Amino acid sequence: MRKLLATGAAAVMATAGVGLTSTPAQAASAVQIYRVYFDSPGKDTGSNASLNGEWVQLVNTSRSARQLKGYKLRDKTGYTYTFGHFTLKGRAKVTIRTGKGRNTTATRYWGRSWYVWNNTGDTATLRYPNGKTADTCSWGSKGDYKYC
Repeated sequence: MRKLLATGAAAVMATAGVGLTSTPAQAASAVQIYRVYFDSPGKDTGSNASLNGEWVQLVNTSRSARQLKGYKLRDKTGYTYTFGHFTLKGRAKVTIRTGKGRNTTATRYWGRSWYVWNNTGDTATLRYPNGKTADTCSWGSKGDYKYC
């Protein structure tokens, strides 16, 4: 009788879409990719102003400040921006611009001399210092920016 009940319960759970061996859902990262401006305004001339028109914005969704040292932001090709010592305040945003400039609490500069994000489609991935994925955002060829 117990075997019959166990088998029946498994059948009911499977029909309802409940797995008997489930893994816990991965918690959402407090720091997430908020928006990507992948196609800077105007022609892609490679000027610093044009490069800085291409950026990724991260948001800290928690009320607590987060230390981002060692976090990595990368594209599909493998171009990678690594945060040095940087604290993102609670409920705050930081913009990572592709070109050169002076880092502030609201804006960080990658220091590249050419574009990172593909206008025809790409994926931005934010990784924790241990290499695990914190967040991703993908887009196709339509538009200039993407809210993630």
